[in-house]
Amino acid sequence: MNIGEIAKRAGVSRSTVSYALTGKRPVSEETKRRIQTVIDELGYRPNASARALKEGRTRTIGLVIPPAGRRLTDMQLGFVASVVDATARADLDVLLSPSGGEHDRSFERVVTGRRVDGVVLMEIRLEDDRVARLLGSGLPFVGIGRTRRPQEMSWVDIDYETLIANCVHHLADLGHRHLALVNRNAELVAAGYGPGHRAQDGFARAVAERGLHGVQACCGDDPQAGQSCVEQLLAQHPELTAIATINEAAVSGMYRALAEAGLSVPGDFSIAGVAAQHWAENLHPPLTAADVPADELGAHAVELLIQRIADPETPHRHLLVAPPISLRGTTGPARPRA
Repeated sequence: MNIGEIAKRAGVSRSTVSYALTGKRPVSEETKRRIQTVIDELGYRPNASARALKEGRTRTIGLVIPPAGRRLTDMQLGFVASVVDATARADLDVLLSPSGGEHDRSFERVVTGRRVDGVVLMEIRLEDDRVARLLGSGLPFVGIGRTRRPQEMSWVDIDYETLIANCVHHLADLGHRHLALVNRNAELVAAGYGPGHRAQDGFARAVAERGLHGVQACCGDDPQAGQSCVEQLLAQHPELTAIATINEAAVSGMYRALAEAGLSVPGDFSIAGVAAQHWAENLHPPLTAADVPADELGAHAVELLIQRIADPETPHRHLLVAPPISLRGTTGPARPRA
């Protein structure tokens, strides 16, 4: 049985049946009911579209990701994979949509085009126009990350402030007195990228609590940038003996800079950070890090979104995780630099 037969029996055109199933154009409620009656009689269930007509939903969620032209970090890819897996287990489809810059039109189509039942929003800034747009639209959504006003939405997030503070305390316990924070790229931080600002706050707080000397630097999200960043830090601050970082994509370049400077890790220099577990484990040496549970967070975000789709009036819920630091091969006792 096909759309042509449904159209014939319902007394409408094939395009009207298609529009009713996909929601791409308005179709009167009376016509929808007539088409649905024929679908029920024929047992026509080609895909999720027929269910959507009956349920008034698309059975699709939107996943709004960083711009497609920007390389996703391993942690970001973990979030994408976990959301896709969780939606598949719930018998839902995922529409990936980049946002930012020239991709804003894609995001607007997701919000206004009746393509999805709800949205999971990634990479949230402290002041985020996308959050304001979604709040105004009434479309259910959940953030992986949160704004400066966490009570305004449902979200799951990593406690970067606490985790970077924990990295500093761990390094201080090993005797390190001169530390650097290597953050994400300067453009992100300047735009109000939440994790970058919270990492800065946690670093500053822990350095002050332990009476340490700390410096901060932004770094591009790739190994070459990591190498250049650490080369500059060593040149400007030769007393440094340790780094705390949330920039996992740049870590291998940091290793290279230290090796070329004749510094062994962790014998002469220590690094601790926040990273995806398998990424941290596969570095050489393996990175001492707070392992981000991307699978858990992505699945929880989908669970929260499904609840909000079913009942948009349900109270907002939040999950903030701060996993312990996994001790691996990049931190050791401080050795004073000459």
